Amino acid sequence: MKEDISIKEIAVRTITEEGEAIAALVGSINDDFVKCVKLILHSKGRVIVTGIGKSAIIGAKLVASLNSTGTPSIFMHAADAIHGDLGTIQKEDIIICLSKSGETPEIRILIPLLKLYGSVLIAIVGNPSSYLAKQADFILDTTVKKEACPNNLAPTSSTTAQLVMGDALTVCLLECRGFTTSDFAKLHPGGVLGKQLYLKVADLYINNQVPKVQVTDSIKSIIVEISSKRLGATAVLENGKLKGIITDGDLRRMLEKTTDFETITAGDIMNTSPKSVTPDTLLVNALTLMRKNNITQLLVTDDDKYLGVLHLHDILKEGII
Repeated sequence: MKEDISIKEIAVRTITEEGEAIAALVGSINDDFVKCVKLILHSKGRVIVTGIGKSAIIGAKLVASLNSTGTPSIFMHAADAIHGDLGTIQKEDIIICLSKSGETPEIRILIPLLKLYGSVLIAIVGNPSSYLAKQADFILDTTVKKEACPNNLAPTSSTTAQLVMGDALTVCLLECRGFTTSDFAKLHPGGVLGKQLYLKVADLYINNQVPKVQVTDSIKSIIVEISSKRLGATAVLENGKLKGIITDGDLRRMLEKTTDFETITAGDIMNTSPKSVTPDTLLVNALTLMRKNNITQLLVTDDDKYLGVLHLHDILKEGII
């Protein structure tokens, strides 16, 4: 339909225009930006982020990003600030104020009050000639040629530019701090992402039974052990040492080859090169190993000592996949 084509064209135009606005930000990465990163990096205080309207929403996202990557931050809405929330600010805090125009009434009222605290003021602003820009100690220029809105009114390209500038600031601070995946895991213990970063094999396999047979055990013993332990596999041991693994699949393949079960032992059908992991292996890495080898079980070992079995279902229950 012609209407469908028109909708697609509008969407493409919007994305293209906002992409161009983001690309133009490269020219705003100047000495002020570097000084801001160093200032925040070595600050003993927190980062207080403020703004009004759509800029306030972007500011709240910036605070979330900073907090999650090791930079203590607080969001203070500009309207609330002039009605009591200025008490949030402490002596050594750094203030970031976001505004497209830098001229809104709330910003004009707020800035002189912020200056009374003696805090460094960083402006993420779309008008470097504005009241906010002139009052700021440092300017991060997010000027855009026009909004993606056809009327050049609804904040679109401008808020995207603010968002990306905030991300650039966050990532610079993250890398300068040497913030690692372990640090990230400590701050994100919940959800799939957190589990991927901190859950280990040791957290799950200990809840399972420990299937094992000896190399000389019969087919009947093997079937009973696999069935009773309900993990679809069993380790094969000899004199206490791990020699191999037998899975449901190994039993099926054996049945396809012979019907003489009387003389067959575990040693005859076991896989002598079982895939294994240690207890301190991250679950996400264990899952990668399962996928790579198209298997559903991994033996858990420590210095060649057999400890148990990790099953794909254990990982599924944690919602990591």
